[in-house]
Amino acid sequence: MRLLLPLLLLLAAPLADAAGLPAVTLETTAGGGTQYSVSLQILAAMTALTFLPAILLSMTSFTRIVIVMGLLRQALGTGQTPSNQILIGLSLFLTMFIMAPVAARIHDTAVKPYMDGQMAFAPALANAEKPLRSFMLAQTREADLMTFAKLSGRDKPYEKPEQVPFTVLAASFITSELTTAFQIGFLLFIPFVVIDLVVSSVLMSLGMMMLSPMLISLPFKLMLFVLVDGWSLTMSMLAASFKAAS
Repeated sequence: MRLLLPLLLLLAAPLADAAGLPAVTLETTAGGGTQYSVSLQILAAMTALTFLPAILLSMTSFTRIVIVMGLLRQALGTGQTPSNQILIGLSLFLTMFIMAPVAARIHDTAVKPYMDGQMAFAPALANAEKPLRSFMLAQTREADLMTFAKLSGRDKPYEKPEQVPFTVLAASFITSELTTAFQIGFLLFIPFVVIDLVVSSVLMSLGMMMLSPMLISLPFKLMLFVLVDGWSLTMSMLAASFKAAS
């Protein structure tokens, strides 16, 4: 929530500046009653809230983390354990941990000066964009960036990071995150696939054709994962996979 709050404040800031209309108006009806109406400010603010899930999915570390968690669950072969709610909650908290430095920079350089009246909205929005842009650029592959740059009609590479349009950066970032998540998932699958192959070979050599290898290999995979402290290793590996923004 620490990351989403500064973004929400910046989205709603121009609505607070437009003080020409009150938030709620009272009108007396012909029958002597009172009618309440909500101004366009509140409507626009509620509309801005709908962009928060898109921001979370496409501009933070959430995508990589939740995909890796899902692939890890499939590699273990535990079905729906842990449940989707647990994986999403774990991904959200790890996202807040990873994005905390970015959120702190946004708060110090944009939100706090704007709330204190020391900076106008436009410069505050520009300052808020810089830490997020730096984070996204650090995780984005140059090949993906050039792919979407060509789709936008540009043939030459960008000379400066500031020249990259935010739409091109967002599309390149999410594509790079998907690629990185599947690479990490592949590495996580390898030891569990080896266990499945060994168990299957042993069962075949013993002539136990009717016994499911997954039923036998699951306890061994769980034991291996627990013995190596798998959750801690996965969390630390995911956090370390994000490059520090310059």
